Amino acid sequence: MALTLKSSAFKHGEVIPSKYTCDGENISPLLEVHGVPEGTKSFTLVVDDPDATGGTTWDHWVMWNIHPKVQYISEGSIPEGAVLGKTGFGKAEYGGPCPPRGSDPHRYFFKIYALDTVLDLPEDTATKEELEQAMQGHVLEETTLVGLYARH
Repeated sequence: MALTLKSSAFKHGEVIPSKYTCDGENISPLLEVHGVPEGTKSFTLVVDDPDATGGTTWDHWVMWNIHPKVQYISEGSIPEGAVLGKTGFGKAEYGGPCPPRGSDPHRYFFKIYALDTVLDLPEDTATKEELEQAMQGHVLEETTLVGLYARH
């Protein structure tokens, strides 16, 4: 079974409910992980927006060392033992979709990676770029869930 990531809040390619954005409660949606590859020692999760203003991808959530037995990442929480890194907002926390008002819908990529290792990165300050560098050569499998959001 292939690694899959899904959410009961929205389906792949559909609109993310405002509850999970800066227009709502700004909490993370429930995520479900299935099909863990053999040899997985940890997961990393990155949520980013490649449609951000100025053509620079904006990081909304950066997390690593998620235990491989985690099947659900509960709404508004992080799994026990997981480590958060710094987002585009400059904080180590989930920052929901918040595109400029009136722009076309932005795409939000929820990416999970199964790794053959546990990472040693500084909590709260490591960036997505540092995480991606540390993951090189350790990714067993990855998958992406994409949600859309626009502010009117």
